[in-house]
Amino acid sequence: MAARERDFTAPTVQLLTPAGELRPTPEAEPYLPLVEALPDSALEQFYRDMAISRRIDIAGANLQRQGQLALWVPSHGQEAAQVGSARAAREQDHIFPSYREHIVGMIRGLDPVNILSLLRGATLGGWNPAENGNFHLYTLVLASQTLHATGYAMGIRFDGLVGTGDPETDAAVLVYYGDGATSQGDASEALVFASSYQTPQVFFIQNNQWAISVPVSRQSRSPLSLRGGGFGMPGVRIDGNDVLVSYAVTRQSLEEARSGAGPSLIEALTYRMGAHTTADDPTKYRTDAEVAYWAERDPITRYRTWLEGRGASAAFFDEVDAEAADVAADLRRRALELTAPTRDTIFAHVYSEPHPLMAEEFAWLDAYESGFEGGAA
Repeated sequence: MAARERDFTAPTVQLLTPAGELRPTPEAEPYLPLVEALPDSALEQFYRDMAISRRIDIAGANLQRQGQLALWVPSHGQEAAQVGSARAAREQDHIFPSYREHIVGMIRGLDPVNILSLLRGATLGGWNPAENGNFHLYTLVLASQTLHATGYAMGIRFDGLVGTGDPETDAAVLVYYGDGATSQGDASEALVFASSYQTPQVFFIQNNQWAISVPVSRQSRSPLSLRGGGFGMPGVRIDGNDVLVSYAVTRQSLEEARSGAGPSLIEALTYRMGAHTTADDPTKYRTDAEVAYWAERDPITRYRTWLEGRGASAAFFDEVDAEAADVAADLRRRALELTAPTRDTIFAHVYSEPHPLMAEEFAWLDAYESGFEGGAA
């Protein structure tokens, strides 16, 4: 029997072309008013965020190569997907990251030195989400954050914090994960529960084309955005290197989630220009031609071209470059000042209150280390 013809395709929603021209695709037309409503200050902030993200990425990679970090997770090339989606969220929304969303955390108020402290091994957890714009902890276990986010979104619905019509209190959840994480069972389970309970939630897939060394073409025979429909929720594929469409589609999806319309899924087509982490060598599995193709679609260059066409001055870009350099230099200085945690840190946050088991284990460790020459550390 001859094989059946299969045509699994999905349009890519785009507002800005790679050349930096505002030329919406037909599917993008409904989202254009959301961008047109933005003031110049917000449009400039998108660029500022992306420029700062790029400089911090360079600083983080350099620190790791110099032995100051155990690991660095690059975000070079994915700035538009992250900045646009993060700026679309409201203050009361909760954001569950993977481990690459450095600028998302900063937008929510997180001091980036907390990220470097985590990757330096100077902290066991990272930060308190309640003190950092509801930006939850990094998750190195692939896709587990999709379940955490779905559970939290279920709680928001149970608590009646969705669909009331009050934009100041209705809340939603935004969860980030990559194309590789979509192959994990956790991600599918999260989609099942989100659909079943109609959670106020947006699943944001950063399809950067590679799950470490495995291409997305091997992970999925069809666009990842189509998985939304398979689980009973809308799925949209966007140009993830277009910060405007990233903002607009995420903004619309979050507003629908807060209104009680249920979950949705966004697949942002982007590219990881650097290594998966600094423990990886992408030259072993990627071609120079592929990297060059995506370099021509750089999200920051594209957006700068558009801003210049609208009249943004050279002074503005110079000021942003100077600010980004200052932020990166300050972050480097503070990273080098980080000290190793004391032994009691290991036991301090296992339970929310003092616990006799922790006291017993700490006493054992103290006695054990005291038995060595020189006593306890």
